[in-house]
Amino acid sequence: MNNNEIIAKYLPANTDIKIHNNFLTFEITHALLKEIVCDLYRKHNLPLKIITATDERGENGCFKIFYVFGVPKENVFLAPFIRIESSEEFPSLTSEIHEASTYERKIKTFFGLDPKGHPNPRALILHENWPQGVFPLRKDFNWQTRPAEAKEHFEFYKIDGEGIYEIPVGPIHAGIIEPGHFRFNVAGEEILNLEPRLGFVHKGSEKLFEVLPLEKKLILSEKISGDSAFSHSLAFCQAAESLGGINVPERAKYLRVVYAEMERLVNHLGDIGAIMLDTGFSFGGANGSRLREMVMQINERLTGSRFLRGVNIFGGVAKDIDKQTAEKLIEDLENIVNDFSEVIEVAENSDSLLNRLKGTGIISSQIAKDHGVTGVAGRAGGAKNDARIDFSYAAYDKLDFQVAMEESSDVYARFRVRIKEVYSSFEIIKQALANMPEGAINAQASEVNLKQSSFAVGIAEGWRGDIVYFTITDANGNISRVDVRDPSFLNWTAAGHAGPGNIVPDFPLINKSFNLSYSGNDL
Repeated sequence: MNNNEIIAKYLPANTDIKIHNNFLTFEITHALLKEIVCDLYRKHNLPLKIITATDERGENGCFKIFYVFGVPKENVFLAPFIRIESSEEFPSLTSEIHEASTYERKIKTFFGLDPKGHPNPRALILHENWPQGVFPLRKDFNWQTRPAEAKEHFEFYKIDGEGIYEIPVGPIHAGIIEPGHFRFNVAGEEILNLEPRLGFVHKGSEKLFEVLPLEKKLILSEKISGDSAFSHSLAFCQAAESLGGINVPERAKYLRVVYAEMERLVNHLGDIGAIMLDTGFSFGGANGSRLREMVMQINERLTGSRFLRGVNIFGGVAKDIDKQTAEKLIEDLENIVNDFSEVIEVAENSDSLLNRLKGTGIISSQIAKDHGVTGVAGRAGGAKNDARIDFSYAAYDKLDFQVAMEESSDVYARFRVRIKEVYSSFEIIKQALANMPEGAINAQASEVNLKQSSFAVGIAEGWRGDIVYFTITDANGNISRVDVRDPSFLNWTAAGHAGPGNIVPDFPLINKSFNLSYSGNDL
């Protein structure tokens, strides 16, 4: 469909649309907000990609809140928005669309805009040592300011009753992992309620995106979640390329596919091993780590970086793969995949392993939908969401592959989706290398000039799920706002629902089966 057909199908008649390439914005009133947004979400079943705010008091005398929906297979984004001028309130949509809840809490915490009617308006990410009334994403907040330390109090949800007690876990953990706090309410060993609390690695990334020069913004995107450096930088590059009208050469698009799938392989191999290790199945854990390390060494050989940093640049990539290197890459990966198959064959014949995985950490399909669960966790419950197909980018539309799916939405299903994606990634890499055209690997732009007062969304399917970069330029063509939505931002809200009904010793296994990013959530 073209833009006019999309507008006619999804939007009310006579809507005043502003078109920014594939990003369509239109203003709506507070009174019509619920009707129009719920129409897009329920009637048209469009995926909600992000809800975010901007401080435009200096330019337009208002704040704005954008509700960004994607149109699958069309690679178009619809963004109704409201103005907030005379007050600092806006209508909460949480009672109608539960997925809006966390976005609205974040807007309240960072912009000081109050979602009226929200059932749980507690602060998000910023902790009780952050003073009330100080909102870091307002333009008049100096990014170099260190506010006075406050002494507020945070209340976890609590279940009272005879024999029910609390277990605090974290924020400091025994392993070398990021900090996060988990509060359990239990009866004996059975989990009744599990509440994750994050924000311990908040870095002020969204504020830094406002002030850093463009080339430093690209480096920052690689640091949002270190194990997804390539996919995060790819999503940001695609947003900037849209704003700058930069045409990426075809060869670069294929190379981006190869590197993205190498990142997926590294992390899935590590996670598959770690899930087995958390059951005490040391054979699987050791081999997962070994295979992950082998792919990371290949990444370093190809690019100079084990984590594929410095590979994406505006207009393409900085590292090529010649024919001889491609042949060696396929040979090495084939050996790794054959090795992996032998490990999985042993694992699938271990009754003690499968007994721990099957039926553990289930999240219902309704919970998954309500929380917007994405990526591996979503596909493990039958949700066929994959940005490589739904919002195709790079050269994915030229390649033939299937979305890995399971139905049971337990630890075993998340384990199996990862296994399927290992095989799929190998086949995608082979196709990409076999079909990659000759030519330049980047646009060789000496300077990137972005459109003034424009919008773009960059999206990439990271190994956890889809990564979204909402990006705006000001009247001078400088990026003035970047909101990053890592898949962990959505999936953390659902992970707590996988706890009840299980026992406390199952929690590390359940948590590992999601393996969400603390840093990507905390920003």
